[in-house]
Amino acid sequence: MASSSIQKLSREEFRRQKDLDAARKAGTAPAALDEEGRPINPHIPQYISQAPWYLDSGAPSLSHQRRPELDDNKDKLDNWYDRGARAGPAAKKYRKGACENCGAMTHKKVDCLERPRKKGAKWTNKDIQADEVIQDVAAGYAAKRDRWNGYDATEYKKVYDEYAAVDAARQKLREEEIDNRTTTDLAAVRRLAKTSKAEKAADPDFGSSEDEDEDEDKYADAADAVGQHLDAKTRITVRNLRIREDTAKYLINLDPESAYYDPKTRSMRDAPETNVAPEDAKFSGDNFYRYSGEAEEVQKLQLFAWQAAARGNDVHLTSNPTAGELLHHEFKQKKEELKGATKTSILAKYGGAEYLDAAPKELRQGQTENYVEYSRSGQVIKGKERAKARSKYPEDVYINNHTAVWGSWYDKSTSEWGYSCCHSTLHISYCAGLAGIEATEASSARQLLGSASSASKDEPSSSATEEASKKTNDKIEQNFSKQRVGEGEVVLDREKLDRALKDEKKRKVRAAYDDDERHSKKSKSGTVESSTHDVTEEQLEAYRMTRRMADDPMANYVDKED
Repeated sequence: MASSSIQKLSREEFRRQKDLDAARKAGTAPAALDEEGRPINPHIPQYISQAPWYLDSGAPSLSHQRRPELDDNKDKLDNWYDRGARAGPAAKKYRKGACENCGAMTHKKVDCLERPRKKGAKWTNKDIQADEVIQDVAAGYAAKRDRWNGYDATEYKKVYDEYAAVDAARQKLREEEIDNRTTTDLAAVRRLAKTSKAEKAADPDFGSSEDEDEDEDKYADAADAVGQHLDAKTRITVRNLRIREDTAKYLINLDPESAYYDPKTRSMRDAPETNVAPEDAKFSGDNFYRYSGEAEEVQKLQLFAWQAAARGNDVHLTSNPTAGELLHHEFKQKKEELKGATKTSILAKYGGAEYLDAAPKELRQGQTENYVEYSRSGQVIKGKERAKARSKYPEDVYINNHTAVWGSWYDKSTSEWGYSCCHSTLHISYCAGLAGIEATEASSARQLLGSASSASKDEPSSSATEEASKKTNDKIEQNFSKQRVGEGEVVLDREKLDRALKDEKKRKVRAAYDDDERHSKKSKSGTVESSTHDVTEEQLEAYRMTRRMADDPMANYVDKED
């Protein structure tokens, strides 16, 4: 069905339309004709042959599928308004309905582009402008979107001529400046170039030659070298980078013991050359420039602004520097007045003004105890050394008569730290000096072991004495040895082991026991057993023998045959 009309059909009409479409496809019925009388192919699908509702003409047609014919005059890119075109000469008198400002009939006063006059053409009848040409330009899709449509390339010649005139004037100004420099070699070269130009003045085309222009540019470039000349009218030179003629800070003095250079911030605070006066040196250090001139005044002003803002005053050096400067000036004046008033009141009350007017003590005595030796250039060779950098923590402070700090001595026998002046291992103890060192050596483990062995060799003693010395040696060895309890070859006393087994069984039987009884191990006689360790070898063995082994597979074994 080639028809694009959309209407509701009855069942009989719909069946009749279907039969007609089938007959047209089979060729038994003639094909449908469009508005131009051309047959429509019956095999075209309905979604192609059916026109949308906004293009539906009510008759079978395929015009909505065809490209519309374009107007050649409408699609031309050069079809644009004739700017500034006037329709004939201007009128002599003001016409009714014309513009009140310029007198043209093609626009009103609101749309007038002429300069607003004090008295318009309506009242003066003078300087009436001609009517503009009103054009109706029908531009196509491409013509309306062309940004250069209607552009006149000849208009650019005015811009080019303007810039060329400016360049010529600038070049002439440079030549005059070069001619005025009579004390430089560059001026002599320039005069020589002008002399050669005067010799060739007979040639009228010589002034526009390319060689002369190149020479003038060369001389102008030499005159305006970077960092040497600054002409605000022609060039703005900002010297924010180091040029090749400058020497780097770290190359001034190659001695590694000289001033420190920080490569990250590219700063060298001290002067690299100490035997040269700061005023004569190439570089005197960042601190010299930082604390010279008005730098200190700016720092004091910034500090005053911060302190004033902290006290609640509206002072900000960056946003309002003038107010900050005035407040700082008033603050200094009031401070001097208050200082003078305080000094006057104290002198009036206590006296002593004659001592303030006296000369310094060094000048009155004519000598000083500070030895300073200077060189020929005025540098200090010998004298007061530079103050050492100190931290915020107290340094070189000794307490309790000590001459060394804690941790300056290490005792290998006891693995403890102490003071090297008295060999004391107690922190914040009082220093005993050499007496403390002798006492520490006498009470050391090696000294006790040596005295005990020498006594056993020199004097024959009884069995009780030998047993006592043996116990003492065992205690000392146990106290100062690094061997842990239960390690190595252990020799157990049978009596102590039986006593420890009984005590261990009693401890497990009792449900509650005191902390004192747990820590104090009483002997059979009821006295506390002296030991340096809380647990002896016999008590540790008794604990191992009586503890329950839950993971032992034979722990709950019962022999049923017995």
